[in-house]
Amino acid sequence: MIVSQSEPGAFDRLRAGVTDAVTPVVAFFSRPSATIVDVVENVESLAALREQNASLRVANERLMRWQTLALRLQRENDELRQSLKVVPDPRASFVTARIVGEAGGPFLRTALLGAGERDGVKKGQAVIGGHGLIGRIVDVGGGSARVLLISDLNSRVPVFIGAQRVRAVLAGDNSDTPILEFLSAEAKIVPGDRIVTSGEGGVFPPGLPVGTIAAVGEGPVTVRPYAAWDRLEFVSVLDFELPAPLPETRRAGRVGALP
Repeated sequence: MIVSQSEPGAFDRLRAGVTDAVTPVVAFFSRPSATIVDVVENVESLAALREQNASLRVANERLMRWQTLALRLQRENDELRQSLKVVPDPRASFVTARIVGEAGGPFLRTALLGAGERDGVKKGQAVIGGHGLIGRIVDVGGGSARVLLISDLNSRVPVFIGAQRVRAVLAGDNSDTPILEFLSAEAKIVPGDRIVTSGEGGVFPPGLPVGTIAAVGEGPVTVRPYAAWDRLEFVSVLDFELPAPLPETRRAGRVGALP
């Protein structure tokens, strides 16, 4: 302390010299500890990689089993199609469009898309979004198109219900839960049964998810659609169209037999 007060320059030089002398020693002794830390980290990383590799191996084996099963089912499907001379469904492409407006009210339920003829959109094409069917194109301009929603009073969609593939027609009633028409009175359906398009009439491709049975009672059977169109920003317009028009239907409840 006396030296640092009387000769500060000399003391600083002395401290710097001591620091220079001690640094290599500290560095030498720090190497083993750093090396040990590196080794521990490497061991932990190897253990994690080994565990991850084992999980990936199990997942890969599971995927290989599914792939084998899928290939076998595909071969069986191809053989059955050939033996039955089944005409394959046309392949569908799609155009993604943004919902730019809507027209809701007591007598009209449509949505306006920001895509039109220049983008490949055509009248009659099916529109899907989220997890299911939304509607079909009814008006097309150069850069816009209007979608008739499945909840609109004028909408009719032929569908299959459940694993038994019960036939019916989904009819909009301007509510959030469309109803089923031309449904056989003997049809065994329960709330939660899945509904898909049947493809009849050629307007909608077969197998598009529509919704589930919401309620079954004395009145009309109601449907809860998969797609909440009012919360969607983008939809897909399917390029799938057959020449046969959708037959006209009349409003009815549950009937004894399908027409």
